[in-house]
Amino acid sequence: MKMFKLLSAGFILGFGLSDNAFGEAVTLKFHSFAPAPASQNSKFVRPWANRIEEQSAGELRIETYYSMQLGGKPAQLVDQVRDGVVDIIWTVAGYTPGRFPKLEVFDLPFLPGSAEATSQAAQEFAQTIAIDELKEYKVLTVHVHAPGKIHTKNRLVTQLSDLEGLKIRGPTRVISSMLGAMGATPVGMPVPQVAPSLSKGVIDGMVVPYEIMPSFKLHELTKAHTTVSGQRGLYTTAFLFLMNKAKYESLSVSQKAVIDNNSGMSLAKLAGQLWDEFEGPALEMAKKAGGDFHSLSGQQLAAFQAVGDQVVSDWITKANTNGMDGAGIVQTTRDLISKYEN
Repeated sequence: MKMFKLLSAGFILGFGLSDNAFGEAVTLKFHSFAPAPASQNSKFVRPWANRIEEQSAGELRIETYYSMQLGGKPAQLVDQVRDGVVDIIWTVAGYTPGRFPKLEVFDLPFLPGSAEATSQAAQEFAQTIAIDELKEYKVLTVHVHAPGKIHTKNRLVTQLSDLEGLKIRGPTRVISSMLGAMGATPVGMPVPQVAPSLSKGVIDGMVVPYEIMPSFKLHELTKAHTTVSGQRGLYTTAFLFLMNKAKYESLSVSQKAVIDNNSGMSLAKLAGQLWDEFEGPALEMAKKAGGDFHSLSGQQLAAFQAVGDQVVSDWITKANTNGMDGAGIVQTTRDLISKYEN
């Protein structure tokens, strides 16, 4: 009888270990605002999902839903994944103002380098400085896009005064503040609203990297494009690739390992490399669509940078008011970007 109990206990223990190591098949729902052909979906999320499915031997399956197919608005994605309405999301941190105040630092003007370096900086920042802002999620990675540019319907921006009177779309409140300080009339909206707003005359232009333009045909709607010369881009913004924390915790040991092996710093670096690579082909499409192109330099660039410095200073003051070490956060961000450039 005693031996039977021992054998039974061993069987139960063994069954528990086996169940932990080899879980049942799980379907994870991914949701985002961009259309299926967009680079972030077709060249980042879908290949990532394929790796997850392959490395888990089919135990993990990713169902992808694009263009807000499961309902809601882009700003609601972080709540959808936190609350378990969906399992995984990819979105812009700044679409939910105030939710990630420390991560806002990556929106500040003239901070970003390449997407590869700045994405790794953003991931380390998320793991350290902003860890409290993301504690409700399983963070797959945090990354950024290549430095954004100014695009208008027909007025080429070659100096600050060219922005006066133009209604320019900004993706986040920090970037909108930058645009306002530079003389434009900022209009905040997520990128899916940009094309109809351009067509209807609600806005005269927008700031985005080239890579997103083909997905929404923005290169066909804008004919004047301005970038900046030098090592630092005009701006970037942080992207969040997040998983529901409870769903992750419910996975088996082996399933968690597959997720972990495809997350974190290595994924941030890959994302940055991809977003840098996305710029060239998209720029060529803009050139083929016709228009004017300009790169700010010299005194004209210095004037933009002076305004950018004031925007950074104002952000530091506001951050301090909200109990953060604004200057320390900005300096840490700059140091992290430089670290990954070396």
